[in-house]
Amino acid sequence: MMLTLTKTDQTFRIGVISDTHVPDRVGELHPDVISVMKGLKVDHILHAGDISSQSVVDQLELIAPCTSVRGNRDWFKKNQAQFVKFISFNNVKICINHGHGTIFYYFADKIPYFFTGYNFERYQKNLEKCCEDALVIVFGHTHQVENRWVNNRLFFNSGSAYDSGNDGSGPTIGLLEIFPDQKVKGSIIPLRKAKWTKTGWIINEKSSYEPNHV
Repeated sequence: MMLTLTKTDQTFRIGVISDTHVPDRVGELHPDVISVMKGLKVDHILHAGDISSQSVVDQLELIAPCTSVRGNRDWFKKNQAQFVKFISFNNVKICINHGHGTIFYYFADKIPYFFTGYNFERYQKNLEKCCEDALVIVFGHTHQVENRWVNNRLFFNSGSAYDSGNDGSGPTIGLLEIFPDQKVKGSIIPLRKAKWTKTGWIINEKSSYEPNHV
Protein backbone atom coordinates (compact mmCIF):
# COMPACT_ATOMS: atom_id res chain seq x y z
CA MET A 1 0.00 0.00 0.00
CA MET A 2 1.39 3.39 -1.01
CA LEU A 3 1.35 6.24 1.50
CA THR A 4 -0.22 9.33 -0.10
CA LEU A 5 0.20 12.82 1.38
CA THR A 6 -1.27 16.00 -0.11
CA LYS A 7 -1.20 19.72 0.66
CA THR A 8 -3.65 21.70 -1.46
CA ASP A 9 -1.66 24.92 -1.56
CA GLN A 10 1.72 24.20 0.06
CA THR A 11 5.06 22.67 -0.85
CA PHE A 12 6.32 19.48 0.73
CA ARG A 13 9.92 19.65 1.92
CA ILE A 14 11.37 16.15 1.99
CA GLY A 15 14.69 15.42 3.68
CA VAL A 16 16.68 12.63 2.01
CA ILE A 17 19.47 10.68 3.64
CA SER A 18 21.32 7.47 2.86
CA ASP A 19 24.24 5.31 3.91
CA THR A 20 24.52 6.44 7.53
CA HIS A 21 26.23 3.14 8.49
CA VAL A 22 25.67 3.43 12.25
CA PRO A 23 27.24 1.51 13.98
CA ASP A 24 28.96 -0.71 11.40
CA ARG A 25 31.31 2.03 10.16
CA VAL A 26 30.79 4.98 12.50
CA GLY A 27 29.50 5.10 16.06
CA GLU A 28 26.79 7.71 15.63
CA LEU A 29 25.17 10.05 13.12
CA HIS A 30 27.31 12.80 11.63
CA PRO A 31 26.96 15.76 14.04
CA ASP A 32 25.34 17.99 11.42
CA VAL A 33 22.54 15.67 10.32
CA ILE A 34 19.97 16.50 13.00
CA SER A 35 20.60 20.25 13.09
CA VAL A 36 20.56 20.61 9.30
CA MET A 37 17.36 18.57 8.94
CA LYS A 38 15.73 20.77 11.56
CA GLY A 39 16.98 23.89 9.80
CA LEU A 40 15.49 22.71 6.51
CA LYS A 41 12.08 22.40 8.22
CA VAL A 42 11.34 19.11 6.51
CA ASP A 43 7.84 17.62 6.51
CA HIS A 44 9.05 14.06 5.94
CA ILE A 45 12.35 12.18 5.73
CA LEU A 46 13.31 9.39 3.31
CA HIS A 47 16.20 7.08 4.23
CA ALA A 48 17.47 5.12 1.23
CA GLY A 49 19.14 2.33 3.16
CA ASP A 50 22.34 1.13 4.79
CA ILE A 51 20.92 2.57 7.98
CA SER A 52 22.49 -0.28 9.98
CA SER A 53 20.58 0.48 13.20
CA GLN A 54 16.99 1.26 14.11
CA SER A 55 18.30 3.98 16.43
CA VAL A 56 19.07 6.13 13.36
CA VAL A 57 15.43 6.02 12.23
CA ASP A 58 14.30 6.75 15.80
CA GLN A 59 16.44 9.90 15.90
CA LEU A 60 15.19 11.09 12.51
CA GLU A 61 11.57 10.55 13.53
CA LEU A 62 12.02 13.08 16.32
CA ILE A 63 12.27 15.63 13.49
CA ALA A 64 9.64 14.33 11.05
CA PRO A 65 8.02 11.04 9.98
CA CYS A 66 10.64 8.81 8.35
CA THR A 67 10.12 6.28 5.57
CA SER A 68 13.07 3.92 5.12
CA VAL A 69 14.06 0.94 2.99
CA ARG A 70 16.46 -1.88 3.54
CA GLY A 71 20.02 -1.67 2.21
CA ASN A 72 22.52 -4.47 1.73
CA ARG A 73 23.94 -3.87 5.23
CA ASP A 74 20.60 -3.57 7.02
CA TRP A 75 20.51 -7.01 8.56
CA PHE A 76 18.31 -5.73 11.37
CA LYS A 77 15.46 -5.28 8.86
CA LYS A 78 13.92 -8.71 8.35
CA ASN A 79 10.97 -7.84 6.09
CA GLN A 80 11.95 -8.41 2.45
CA ALA A 81 9.17 -6.06 1.30
CA GLN A 82 11.14 -3.16 2.73
CA PHE A 83 13.70 -3.24 -0.09
CA VAL A 84 11.40 -1.03 -2.20
CA LYS A 85 8.72 1.43 -1.08
CA PHE A 86 6.47 3.93 -2.82
CA ILE A 87 5.19 7.20 -1.41
CA SER A 88 3.29 10.09 -2.99
CA PHE A 89 3.51 13.79 -2.12
CA ASN A 90 1.14 16.20 -3.90
CA ASN A 91 0.38 13.40 -6.38
CA VAL A 92 4.07 12.95 -7.23
CA LYS A 93 4.96 9.27 -6.93
CA ILE A 94 8.37 8.52 -5.43
CA CYS A 95 10.14 5.17 -5.39
CA ILE A 96 12.66 4.56 -2.60
CA ASN A 97 15.16 1.77 -3.24
CA HIS A 98 18.69 1.34 -1.92
CA GLY A 99 19.95 0.50 -5.41
CA HIS A 100 22.04 -2.61 -4.78
CA GLY A 101 19.52 -4.86 -6.52
CA THR A 102 19.40 -8.61 -6.20
CA ILE A 103 22.24 -10.64 -4.72
CA PHE A 104 23.25 -11.64 -8.25
CA TYR A 105 23.31 -8.02 -9.44
CA TYR A 106 25.15 -6.86 -6.31
CA PHE A 107 28.08 -9.21 -6.89
CA ALA A 108 27.99 -8.97 -10.69
CA ASP A 109 28.31 -5.19 -10.48
CA LYS A 110 31.55 -5.46 -8.52
CA ILE A 111 33.37 -6.65 -11.66
CA PRO A 112 32.75 -3.59 -13.89
CA TYR A 113 33.08 -1.35 -10.83
CA PHE A 114 36.58 -2.72 -10.19
CA PHE A 115 37.71 -1.95 -13.75
CA THR A 116 35.82 1.25 -14.62
CA GLY A 117 34.44 2.62 -11.35
CA TYR A 118 31.02 4.16 -10.85
CA ASN A 119 28.72 4.38 -13.85
CA PHE A 120 25.28 5.91 -13.42
CA GLU A 121 23.76 4.11 -16.41
CA ARG A 122 24.35 0.69 -14.82
CA TYR A 123 22.30 1.68 -11.79
CA GLN A 124 19.68 3.49 -13.87
CA LYS A 125 18.71 0.31 -15.71
CA ASN A 126 18.50 -1.67 -12.48
CA LEU A 127 16.40 0.98 -10.72
CA GLU A 128 13.94 1.32 -13.59
CA LYS A 129 13.08 -2.38 -13.32
CA CYS A 130 11.49 -2.01 -9.89
CA CYS A 131 10.29 1.60 -9.74
CA GLU A 132 7.21 1.29 -11.96
CA ASP A 133 5.91 4.69 -13.09
CA ALA A 134 7.43 6.76 -10.26
CA LEU A 135 8.42 10.29 -11.28
CA VAL A 136 11.21 10.42 -8.68
CA ILE A 137 13.60 7.58 -7.88
CA VAL A 138 15.45 7.98 -4.58
CA PHE A 139 18.36 5.61 -4.06
CA GLY A 140 21.68 5.23 -2.24
CA HIS A 141 24.37 2.53 -2.09
CA THR A 142 26.95 4.19 -4.38
CA HIS A 143 27.96 7.03 -1.98
CA GLN A 144 27.81 9.15 -5.15
CA VAL A 145 25.48 12.14 -5.34
CA GLU A 146 22.98 12.22 -8.21
CA ASN A 147 20.42 14.88 -9.02
CA ARG A 148 19.63 14.35 -12.68
CA TRP A 149 16.58 14.16 -14.89
CA VAL A 150 16.55 11.33 -17.43
CA ASN A 151 13.54 10.77 -19.70
CA ASN A 152 11.41 13.05 -17.50
CA ARG A 153 12.30 11.17 -14.31
CA LEU A 154 14.42 12.48 -11.45
CA PHE A 155 17.12 10.11 -10.19
CA PHE A 156 18.14 11.40 -6.76
CA ASN A 157 20.94 10.05 -4.58
CA SER A 158 21.82 12.19 -1.57
CA GLY A 159 25.23 10.53 -1.27
CA SER A 160 26.76 9.23 1.93
CA ALA A 161 25.82 10.99 5.17
CA TYR A 162 28.97 9.93 6.99
CA ASP A 163 32.05 9.97 4.71
CA SER A 164 33.66 11.76 1.80
CA GLY A 165 31.69 9.76 -0.75
CA ASN A 166 33.04 8.03 -3.83
CA ASP A 167 33.02 11.34 -5.69
CA GLY A 168 35.02 13.15 -2.99
CA SER A 169 32.23 15.65 -2.36
CA GLY A 170 32.20 15.11 1.39
CA PRO A 171 29.27 13.89 3.51
CA THR A 172 25.93 15.01 2.12
CA ILE A 173 22.18 14.77 2.57
CA GLY A 174 19.44 15.95 0.23
CA LEU A 175 16.24 17.96 -0.04
CA LEU A 176 13.31 17.35 -2.37
CA GLU A 177 10.72 20.09 -2.78
CA ILE A 178 7.38 18.88 -4.14
CA PHE A 179 5.20 21.81 -5.22
CA PRO A 180 1.37 21.83 -5.38
CA ASP A 181 1.53 21.89 -9.20
CA GLN A 182 3.62 18.66 -9.16
CA LYS A 183 6.89 20.39 -9.99
CA VAL A 184 9.92 18.85 -8.26
CA LYS A 185 13.24 20.37 -7.26
CA GLY A 186 16.17 18.44 -5.82
CA SER A 187 19.08 19.89 -3.86
CA ILE A 188 22.24 18.33 -2.44
CA ILE A 189 23.12 19.63 1.03
CA PRO A 190 26.81 19.45 2.04
CA LEU A 191 27.77 18.65 5.62
CA ARG A 192 31.07 19.46 7.23
CA LYS A 193 33.88 17.06 6.43
CA ALA A 194 34.58 15.01 9.52
CA LYS A 195 36.42 11.90 10.67
CA TRP A 196 35.10 9.31 13.08
CA THR A 197 37.50 8.25 15.83
CA LYS A 198 37.16 6.11 18.95
CA THR A 199 36.41 9.27 20.94
CA GLY A 200 33.82 10.63 18.50
CA TRP A 201 33.64 12.89 15.46
CA ILE A 202 36.46 15.31 14.59
CA ILE A 203 35.34 18.14 12.32
CA ASN A 204 37.94 19.06 9.70
CA GLU A 205 36.49 22.23 8.24
CA LYS A 206 33.61 24.66 8.48
CA SER A 207 30.38 23.63 6.81
CA SER A 208 28.56 25.46 4.07
CA TYR A 209 24.87 24.70 4.38
CA GLU A 210 23.99 26.48 1.15
CA PRO A 211 22.27 23.87 -1.07
CA ASN A 212 23.83 23.00 -4.41
CA HIS A 213 21.07 23.17 -7.04
CA VAL A 214 21.42 21.05 -10.17
